[in-house]
Amino acid sequence: MVNEDPNQQEQNGTPAQDPALRVDHSASGHQSVSTHPSVSMHPSVSAHPSVSIHPTVSARPSSSAHPSTLAQSGGLARPSSSCPEDLSVIKVSKRRWVVVLLFSCYSMCNAFQWIQYGSINNIFMHFYGVSAFAIDWLSMCYMLTYIPLLLPVAWLLEKFGLRTIALTGSALNCLGAWVKLGSLKPHLFPVTVLGQIICSVAQVFILGMPSRIASVWFGANEVSTACSIAVFGNQLGIAIGFLVPPVLVPNIEDQDKLAYHISIMFYIIGGVATLLFILVIIVFKEKPKHPPSRAQSLSYALASPDASYLSSIVRLFRNLNFVLLVITYGLNAGAFYALSTLLNRMVILHYPGEEVNAGRIGLTIVIAGMLGAVISGIWLDRSKTYKETTLVVYIMTVVGMVVYTLTLNLGHLWVVFITAGTMGFFMTGYLPLGFEFAVELTYPESEGMSSGLLNVSAQVFGIIFTISQGQIIDNYGTMPGNIFLCVFLTLGAVLTAFIRADLRRQKANRETPENSTSLLSQSAEQRPLLGS
Repeated sequence: MVNEDPNQQEQNGTPAQDPALRVDHSASGHQSVSTHPSVSMHPSVSAHPSVSIHPTVSARPSSSAHPSTLAQSGGLARPSSSCPEDLSVIKVSKRRWVVVLLFSCYSMCNAFQWIQYGSINNIFMHFYGVSAFAIDWLSMCYMLTYIPLLLPVAWLLEKFGLRTIALTGSALNCLGAWVKLGSLKPHLFPVTVLGQIICSVAQVFILGMPSRIASVWFGANEVSTACSIAVFGNQLGIAIGFLVPPVLVPNIEDQDKLAYHISIMFYIIGGVATLLFILVIIVFKEKPKHPPSRAQSLSYALASPDASYLSSIVRLFRNLNFVLLVITYGLNAGAFYALSTLLNRMVILHYPGEEVNAGRIGLTIVIAGMLGAVISGIWLDRSKTYKETTLVVYIMTVVGMVVYTLTLNLGHLWVVFITAGTMGFFMTGYLPLGFEFAVELTYPESEGMSSGLLNVSAQVFGIIFTISQGQIIDNYGTMPGNIFLCVFLTLGAVLTAFIRADLRRQKANRETPENSTSLLSQSAEQRPLLGS
């Protein structure tokens, strides 16, 4: 599509240009694609009279465009004024860093609310007079809610776009935080459950967005770094969730004083969530004026507003490499969710009265993982070695988990800090790798859908692992519980080795104008409209 080097960005002030596409049909009905230098896809300019578009080939600005913004004539869907003005211009937006950092912040706020109960599990058990399993469900409801809501939210993303999803997610996150302030009495545990469920619904509008935001806003050599920054926020929220609650809510017997300390935590998170919601309203935009990469420009041209949503899911599940990644990602992320939820319980069993240090160990795991995520993202942008990097990180996750399992009961907290941090560097650092690898394997399918299916797998395995490991710990101790996770992580590493590195997005970014128009023709045949 574009003759210029894919690395060319906005720095020199000259955007890359792409010849407009023309599709003609021979008498035999076979379509061929050629370039017409005088035709552009600018929304304010009508199509050149000589351009004819087959009904099975439509151009649209984004997979997230609202149908009402698309006017179809003879099968051509023309971009509205809210969409990129000229798909032939490859240019990154200066706003992209603001968008990804804002997303990272409200993702952080939501992740904090996920783990704030689990990090002081024993204190909330005492305050509300409920079992450890009931408190575990305050974390697991995040996992359970995601599974049935993924497809509806992914459909909303395709229909209404990133801005609507961002507004909804941040609004629900804010609402859930304030609902929890109504649960400051021991008999009001159902109210805190309600607030947590609202926050868990907000998570569905957040968790699968990193790769979508990276693809829509960032250039070809920035997407993996941007995705890691977006995931970074979620991990930072978990880290703060391990660190802050044990400091703000001490383990005291007086119920009134305990309620006061809990209220401070709830008020702080409510204020932060409100501020972030206001900033999303003001700052967050749907998409940049121009596509930031050759692959994104081609993705706009390939996508059809009437394409079958179900057929997209079917295509993803026919992609064996993606299916293997869904399983392996779920095993890794599910193990992380189980460890995060049960960490306080495991540490307290071996080191009684060390609630604060249990939180600090969790903080160490996540901060090390954040560092691993950023390093992985930068490395991927430079090397493009998705399969090799993913496999190495997975194997090191298994090694880290085994070492952590064998050292947890030695009686030395400093050893636990080191081994937990090493494990976290690889286990949590793997998460953005999975997102980006999925986008590469499934391009030009929706990034929201591929990421969403990864997260569904993570939630399913997270629930299974949390319940199973919790029962094993209660009945047999922490070591058998951790060995249980080691076995499944080993399985994940083995399956990762069988994934073939079919990097479709990278191929699109390397396409010449002739090859990219051929890809447009081929993809049009593979993605028929509904009813065709």
